[in-house]
Amino acid sequence: MWIIGHRGAAGTTPENTLASITDALNCGVDWIEIDVRMVDDTIIVLHDETLDRTTDGSGSVYKHSLAELRSLDAGKGEKIPLLTEVMQLIDARAGLNIEIKQHDVVDSLVTLIKPFIKQQPAWRDRLMFSSFMPKVMSQLSAVSTSGCLIGALSEANKGNAILFATGLSAYSVNIPLKQLSQSMVYMAHERGLKVLVYTVNNVADIRRCYELSVDGIFTDFPDRSIAFIKNDL
Repeated sequence: MWIIGHRGAAGTTPENTLASITDALNCGVDWIEIDVRMVDDTIIVLHDETLDRTTDGSGSVYKHSLAELRSLDAGKGEKIPLLTEVMQLIDARAGLNIEIKQHDVVDSLVTLIKPFIKQQPAWRDRLMFSSFMPKVMSQLSAVSTSGCLIGALSEANKGNAILFATGLSAYSVNIPLKQLSQSMVYMAHERGLKVLVYTVNNVADIRRCYELSVDGIFTDFPDRSIAFIKNDL
């Protein structure tokens, strides 16, 4: 079962920062999940549309220049990173699930990642795109993303989530923990889909995912999840 560091190691380090991603890598995660937006034609790593929760700034991200955003404290002195910085830091040592948080960034994102795959072949099939926005997911399935995977994010019921993922020719169906069931895992696996579950933080839920043959879990505490796997195997 893959351990996917949710926004890095968000439970212990400021989320979506280089420090958080470094902590996740040091834990030995299989994948890291981040969120991206675009400001001044540059893709940055940030979850919220507003700055108040995760930085010492306030208001809409889109009412600030890139320079202003980069001057903010994203927690413990960390900056809001660029996607290029994140990819350089990871260097394909772990897979990277990029969740797209706004429309009209797909072309820019694909343009950005292509040189990384060309220069570092280990990135091939270790980059996954996902979004809760159906239009974005449709764009992803239509553009040339050779060497990349699609993780179909859905909060729909299990049948519709699997149909949605299948229609996108997705690699995985990424579902909330509350949606997890043995039948969901069976249905997905029968259709060749991986099952990735979010956000799994306590040991009882980690154990349940493991026992149901889930393929991977998104977790804020990758150290806790990896310790469970090591002790259980």
